[in-house]
Amino acid sequence: MLFILNLIALTTFAANLSIRAIDPVLPQIADDLSVSIAQAAGLSAGLAFTFAIVQPVIGAAADLLGKARLMVVCLALLGIGSILGAFATSFPALLVTRILCGIGAGGVFPVAMGLTSDLVPLAQRQVALGRVLAGAMIGNILGASLAGAIGDITGWRGVLLLLGILTIAAALTVGFGLRGRAGAKSAGPASLSVLAHGYRVLFANPRTKICYIIVFFEGCCVFGVLPFVAAFLFDLGETRLSIAGLVIAGFAAGGLIYTVSVGRLLPLLGMRGLMMGGAGLVALQLVLLGLGLEWPAQTASFVVMGLGFYMLHGCMQVFASELSEEARATSLSLHACFFFLGQTAGPIAYGFGLDHVGKLTTLSISAGIVMLVGLFGARLLVKRG
Repeated sequence: MLFILNLIALTTFAANLSIRAIDPVLPQIADDLSVSIAQAAGLSAGLAFTFAIVQPVIGAAADLLGKARLMVVCLALLGIGSILGAFATSFPALLVTRILCGIGAGGVFPVAMGLTSDLVPLAQRQVALGRVLAGAMIGNILGASLAGAIGDITGWRGVLLLLGILTIAAALTVGFGLRGRAGAKSAGPASLSVLAHGYRVLFANPRTKICYIIVFFEGCCVFGVLPFVAAFLFDLGETRLSIAGLVIAGFAAGGLIYTVSVGRLLPLLGMRGLMMGGAGLVALQLVLLGLGLEWPAQTASFVVMGLGFYMLHGCMQVFASELSEEARATSLSLHACFFFLGQTAGPIAYGFGLDHVGKLTTLSISAGIVMLVGLFGARLLVKRG
């Protein structure tokens, strides 16, 4: 079982190498392809939107065709999209490749979480999901930090080319590793009527809508700000892409701290304490970001923000895994759908706020929303007693 979980973690690692790697090099892309920073941020929004809208299809395909097989195919597609992006000669062409990457990434992380939930009983599930999440966090750390460093040396094209090659190599490794393994096989094809029944059961649960609304605002307020980190640093006179990558990687480092400490935090704080405490940490760091701290302080702040975010979001993932046992992949895919719709709306909302009311006001409003999300989530989703 541990071997299978490690292979699943490898898929989330490889996928997350690419998802956040574009953020530190956005100023370079904007300059090279003659677009504004706001337009370049559309690359992140485009991937997130595609990730979101394919989730109903991905979830259905996983339940019908098998999670492991679909996960490996989508990981290979993500690698191909990254390689094609390295050779894009215009912004629209690059945007198309990021949309392709969104389709590939959309079939990796939520399906990996669904497969893990199938394999691990509820009592041990949050720790097991933490292991899979650790792969994603390490991928985020290396993706953001290496992208900045490589971008300073070879440019953004070298970043995408290297990530594409690494992702395809990971797809081959996981595909061979999972082949024939017990627990990683498809349960067999299901009928569309069974799938439709799963949707009905899912949305008959009153907690479903609450869960999905909360993760939408999580994605909007927290991940929506990441494409602007490099621009914020440019405003402070720090133009090294490697520094932007390091700051963004701090967020993933905080997530990694969560994955290794969740086994201790959960008994100590409980689900309600994790959600409210995590929301409070995120809200405070968003306000600090608005104050324009120097990059070493911003890096430390992003570590704390990452820890707080995953304290909140880790609980949401467990809730999503229990909304409908018979359509768990569909449930987790729709969870990811709303999360990435939030990430799509986030850069747009932040861009509007930054242009019209300024950085500190915009980030303070976002902080207030995150705090409310944590409080209402803890009240409405955590069972008493």
